[in-house]
Amino acid sequence: MNILITGAWQCNEDDLTALNRMGHNIVFMKQEKDEIPCEATWVEAVICNNLFNYHVISIFNNLRYVQTTSAGLDRIPMDYCTKHNIVVNNARNVYSIPMAEFAVSSVLDLLKRKMDFWENQKQHLWKKIRDIEELNNKIVLIVGCGNVGYECAKRFSAFNCTVLGVDLNDEKKEYFDKVVPIIDIYNVLPQSDIIILTLPLTNSTYHLFNKKLFAIMKKNSIIVNLARGEIINTDDLIDSLNKHLYAAILDVCEDEPLETDSRLWDMKNVLITPHNSYVGNSNSLRLRERIISNLNEYMKGKNYG
Repeated sequence: MNILITGAWQCNEDDLTALNRMGHNIVFMKQEKDEIPCEATWVEAVICNNLFNYHVISIFNNLRYVQTTSAGLDRIPMDYCTKHNIVVNNARNVYSIPMAEFAVSSVLDLLKRKMDFWENQKQHLWKKIRDIEELNNKIVLIVGCGNVGYECAKRFSAFNCTVLGVDLNDEKKEYFDKVVPIIDIYNVLPQSDIIILTLPLTNSTYHLFNKKLFAIMKKNSIIVNLARGEIINTDDLIDSLNKHLYAAILDVCEDEPLETDSRLWDMKNVLITPHNSYVGNSNSLRLRERIISNLNEYMKGKNYG
């Protein structure tokens, strides 16, 4: 198969050799916004991330397979792929572990007042802080019970938290004490101390968390967004943080990079990271295994993803 690989996958010579031995022809393209380094009609498969934000997918009229290096599919024109029978695979399970570790560590940093201690340390100030919260016995609501949500539930349950889930249905899942369909989010949100967002961005989840949902959230609750920034209405979040929410942990924002004049930067109850929660030292190994495995299954004639 003729495969166009972009720099979204930082493959090495061993990876390319392995693909060649599988019978694939490879063309590498470092920057996805650059000119396509081959005839678009030559391409039968792509391994990419943002390629179709810069190049209209219809120019690849022999395309039949897409592997994205992202866990989300919001950068892939899925309607077009479905209509033209193009198989699409994501980086399922590649980033779940570091994202879950980030969620737990960030929540603990807030509850244990780590940022306050760090400020004291910079001033060489020996000062006890008495109002320290425990994670033990907290109610954690995970909105989106896929791979990232599963890994989050696994870790929070180890801290003796009650773990609730919101998903498309109420199917029982390991490490979740209870899972409810998304239409019942209004029933579980008011009782939750920590809300973790790990759901995909779709037309129905755009600004899902707005003033209506924020209004029913528990006083002094924490919201953690590991998903997509557009799931939260930023203005409504800021208003709620100024009123009754304890804090927000934002690894993603509506506009990235976050504007330098955004009010979020200066809020003492907001922890901002630059879409970095997915980073982990074992990602490259997991991604390679996922890409090779998916290709093998596809070549066996299975629609696998």
